[in-house]
Amino acid sequence: MNKLQMIEKIAADVKINKAKAGRALEVLINGMVSSLNETGRFILAGVGVFKVKMRKARVARNPKTGAPVQLPQRKAVAFHASRELKSAIK
Repeated sequence: MNKLQMIEKIAADVKINKAKAGRALEVLINGMVSSLNETGRFILAGVGVFKVKMRKARVARNPKTGAPVQLPQRKAVAFHASRELKSAIK
């Protein structure tokens, strides 16, 4: 499911127009990004926890030339699914 399909589903389930559903989804996403930036985590009960993790610096290879390239330390978002979500998709 992509973002547009999610907006359509929200609009149909809650019986609101797509513009309002899109705005609601944007508010959720913006809140999630804000929480990840401020605290490093975002908890969505019944779904799971998103956390900011640091990835170590490493040496990679340029696929075109094969030359080694130094990749710096960077942030990445990790997701840990809740028990409820895991049991719902079995």
